[in-house]
Amino acid sequence: MPELQPFIDQAKEQMEDAKSFLKRELKHIRAGKASPQLLDGVKVDYYGTQTPLNQLANVAAPDPRLITVEPFDKSSMKNIEKAIMASGLGLNPNNDGTLIRIPLPVLSEERRQELAKVAKEKAEEARISIRNTRRDIKDEIKKEVKDQSLPEDSRYAAEEELQNLTDSHISEVDKMLKDKEDEIMTV
Repeated sequence: MPELQPFIDQAKEQMEDAKSFLKRELKHIRAGKASPQLLDGVKVDYYGTQTPLNQLANVAAPDPRLITVEPFDKSSMKNIEKAIMASGLGLNPNNDGTLIRIPLPVLSEERRQELAKVAKEKAEEARISIRNTRRDIKDEIKKEVKDQSLPEDSRYAAEEELQNLTDSHISEVDKMLKDKEDEIMTV
C-alpha cells in the first residue's frame, strides 16, 4: 500500500505534534520543585511588544523553592513583575531593584489535586487531537481508495496501521500524564 503511506506519515506527524504540545503544556504546570521552564509561557509587554520572558532576562532556579529572574534591561523590571503576577501561576515576585526573586510556596494537597486535574485536562486535549487526526486521515484514505480504485485490502491495512499508530500515541500521552501526576503529588 505505498500509495497510502503518505497519509500514514501525515497522521504520525500530526500525532507527534499533539504529543509535543502536551509536553510543553505539562512543563508549565508547577510540580513540587522550582524550574525555569515554569515561566516559559510568560509574555512581557516590552515597549509595546509581547516578548517571551526568557528573551528579556536570565531565569534560574538556584534552589528547589526559588526562581530568580535577572533582566538584561533593568527598566523592564516592573513589566516583568506584572507579567509574572498576571500569568495565572499563582506566583508573587519580590523585586529588589536588580533581581526578581520568586519564592515557591509549598503546595497544599488541595492545590496539588487542582494541578493534577489541569494536567488531566491537557492530556485529554491531546488525546482528542490524536483521535481527530485519526478520523480525518481515515476519511482521506477512504476517499483516496475510492478515487484511485485501489483494492479494499489496502484500505483495511492502512486503517489498521493508523489505529496502531493512534493506540501507541495515546498510550504515550497516558504515560506522560501519569509521570506528571506522580511529580505533582510527590511531597
